[in-house]
Formats: sequence, structure tokens, C-alpha cells
Amino acid sequence: MPRGGNWIRVLFMIRAGRLSPEDRAELIALARDGSAAHRLARRANALVLLDDGWSYERVAAALFVDDETVRRWDRLFVEDGLEGLTRFDSGGSCPRLSEDQEAKLKSWIATTLPRSTRQVGAYIEKEFGVIYESRSGLIALLHRLGLEYVKPETIGRKLDPAKQKAFIETYHNVLNSLGPDEAVLFVDAVHPTHAARPVGCWAPAQEDLAIEQTSGRQRLNIHGAVDLETGKTAMIDVETVDAASTIRLLQAIEAMYPLLALIHVFLDNARYHHAALVQEWLAQPGRRIRLHFIPAYCPHLNPIERLWGLMHKHLTHNKTYPTYREFADTMLHFLRHEVPQRWGEFCDSVTDNFRVIQPANFRILA
Repeated sequence: MPRGGNWIRVLFMIRAGRLSPEDRAELIALARDGSAAHRLARRANALVLLDDGWSYERVAAALFVDDETVRRWDRLFVEDGLEGLTRFDSGGSCPRLSEDQEAKLKSWIATTLPRSTRQVGAYIEKEFGVIYESRSGLIALLHRLGLEYVKPETIGRKLDPAKQKAFIETYHNVLNSLGPDEAVLFVDAVHPTHAARPVGCWAPAQEDLAIEQTSGRQRLNIHGAVDLETGKTAMIDVETVDAASTIRLLQAIEAMYPLLALIHVFLDNARYHHAALVQEWLAQPGRRIRLHFIPAYCPHLNPIERLWGLMHKHLTHNKTYPTYREFADTMLHFLRHEVPQRWGEFCDSVTDNFRVIQPANFRILA
């Protein structure tokens, strides 16, 4: 309204908290996503701030744009959700598919499981004559259609849910009845190879990264055990993982706990773990180890498998070792010394938080 010939601008604020939890979470993720186009991330940031109760003018000032721009972004989101945010003036409006086309696209994706947005965009162009210039716009479309980029989980061919449940119950019974002079360990073997293992990482755009390949592919054989309660490990370097190495490992475990009356060892059903030599050794007077076997095809029920993954993450990903001896020494030092010493840091990654895998709950890929 006028006052003394001048106009006073009235600041309006949109209603705070209007976004659904799902929309707000997606917008925050988009605003934080360093891979998203800067303009799109800025729009997502604006919508989150508006949802926090900021005025258009305050958001505009924070993002160094004018308030009408923020209002337009708001209208785009109200009209078309995340997909609307991908519309840019310079490139025209983001193309829209009809409901029938969207249904056909969903069916094609569910059937073929494409591995990249490039494949999806090529299909849309070929089938419907629609070109998505913006990858972010295509991703927004896929999210709106209830589609996600997922990595299949690897499961055993002959998983038995009943056996998994029985094992977990047995394990909990052992823990619940554990005496002060008893311990529980998990055993397995791992065979890291002296070879480069390149993995994706963030880096300056102008840099081309490379990792030197090793001259050989020698393999280190480790038969090991870990105590989830204390982080103690027993790791032996062997020529071959067999019944003899199993006995050596069990001897090392007993030596590690000289005062305990009983040591529960959980391990898989490898043939050498059941060997007659192992059974004869266990039957000797004074032996303090009791074996418990994990169901077949169930590496997810052996926490030491997660320790092997942790080892690779820290020691082999994007790293190279000039000699096999340096490689082997680094692996063994990490497992024998660093893991126990840094168990407070590692323990949350190597847990006995077991779950039953039901093959019926998965779509098994051929």
C-alpha cells in the first residue's frame, strides 16, 4: 500500500512444514549431492529453506538470486515435484511422458534392469521420440516412477531359512550361557592376491588417476580367527589351508587363552574343518576347544567375512605394493596387530548382527 508516494513491499512466507518427509529427504539429498548439477542442487536447497519457514526474499538473499526466481522454483515443484525442478529456461521444459509411456518404461526397466541412465535415455528416445538432455531430469523421472539404482545382493544357491534360524538360536544360547572362563571366536580362511585393486574415488576433475599394476599375482593364504568381544585375533600364514593349518590355528587359539576352560569356535563346513586329523586332535585329553559349524552357503553368518572386507578396504583398494613380501607383511601386521589395537574403531563393522536370508524375498537374477 502507498505511503508518501512510495510503495511498501509486503514480505510473504510460504507455510513451513508443507513438504512430506519423503520429499524433504529427497530435496536435502539432492542439495548435498556433489554429483548433481549446481543449479539443480541450489533449487533443492531453496525448497528446503522455504519448508523451514524462510521467506522468498530471505532465501533469494542467501542464494544470491532474486525472489521471483525462488517463487518460480517453488511453482515448478508444486506443479511437477522433483521433475519440475529440472526445467531450465535455456534448455526449455523438461519433456514429459504420457501415463502409458511411463507404464511401458517401468515395465521395460523391470524386465531388462538397465545399468545406466544412458541406456534408459536411449530407450526413451528410440521408443517415444523424447530426448532428456539433462541426466538429473531423467533421474528425477525414474525416482518419481518409484525406481532406484540398486546393487543385487549375493546369496547362496541352497540357503535354508530353517537352518539359519536354528544356528542363530544356537549362537545366542552359547552367548547367554557363557561362563567367565569361556570365549567365542569365529574362524575362516582368506586368500588376498598381490595385485592392484582399483576402486572409484573422488578426485580433482583435471586429474587422471592410475594405479601401478604388480608384476606377479602371488597369493597369500591366511587361516585366522577373531574374538568379537575383545578384537583379539589369531592369524597364521600357511602354504595351504587344510587340516594341518586348522590344527595349527586351533593350537594358536588355545595358546592365546591359557587360562580359559572352554573356547567356542564357530566355523564353516569346509572339508578340512571336518577332517579326521582335526577330530583326533580335538579328542586329545586337555583340549579346550568346542567346534560349532555354520550352515552351508551362509557366509553372512560368519562375522570374520566382514573383517576380510575391512582388510581390503584399508590395505588393497587403490594401493599397490612393490614386492610380494611387503604386501604379505602389511596384511599380516594389520590383522595381527592393528585390528586388536584399533578394535574400538573397527568393531561396529565386524558384528554378529545376524539376519535370516529368505530366497523367496528376492528376485533371483539369471
